[in-house]
Amino acid sequence: MIPRIFIVDDEAPARARLITLLSDIVADCPHYLVGEAAHAQDALEGIAATAPDLVLLDVQMPGMSGLQLADQLVNQRAADAGEPPLIIFVTAYDDYALSAFDVQAFDYLVKPVRASRLAQAITRASRLRQSAPVIEPSTANSPGALPRQHFAVQERGRMSLVPMGEVLYLKAELKYVTLRTKHKEYLIEDSLVSIEEELAKHFVRVHRNALVARNAITGVERVAQIQDSEGDSDKPQEIWQVILRDTDHRLPISRRQLAEIKALVR
Repeated sequence: MIPRIFIVDDEAPARARLITLLSDIVADCPHYLVGEAAHAQDALEGIAATAPDLVLLDVQMPGMSGLQLADQLVNQRAADAGEPPLIIFVTAYDDYALSAFDVQAFDYLVKPVRASRLAQAITRASRLRQSAPVIEPSTANSPGALPRQHFAVQERGRMSLVPMGEVLYLKAELKYVTLRTKHKEYLIEDSLVSIEEELAKHFVRVHRNALVARNAITGVERVAQIQDSEGDSDKPQEIWQVILRDTDHRLPISRRQLAEIKALVR
């Protein structure tokens, strides 16, 4: 699918810069630029008329802010039983990432934006749009019909958004939860309990300290582990571990969760 893109930024030079970047990457990242707007009211009218798949949106604008506009787009489309455009915030400020996450932002880019980073965001958005399930009218108005798409993470003192589809597992360690993707680990402030309650369709508990992505599980294996408790023998004890795609890491499966995890790989 070739995504249709709409730009919203109150500064003309910023819009021109994005248009130039889009033209620079069009060969490797095909797209259609269907419109642009300098403020929220024009954006609402233009987006309604062009039905873009993706909106490149500034945060700070006079009148209605980008965050307010994004929230209105999501709620308006949900009320109409339609699919809202994916939002990529493009801003000079890096301290709105958590708020962007709250309004279902797909990505968050900090100016000056590199062409390669913009192309990566558009490509991922296009893939998500192509594979996203259709929201049935009967559930479009219900709470949680548009679940979160990202985890907010701290990295080098800056807030970033990690797409939920890239997460392999989450593991509680001391006071933090470690989020693992194919390439990196991040620390997040969410608790495993809250993540499990909110995202049970996406993650399953394998142990008291770990959740794994259901679509990342490729198998289970039984291994021997030497007991190391004081006064105990060195007789091996068999345990089960979950095998995940894109990583050599193995996580132990508790006896309570073993049957459920085995059922997922049958």
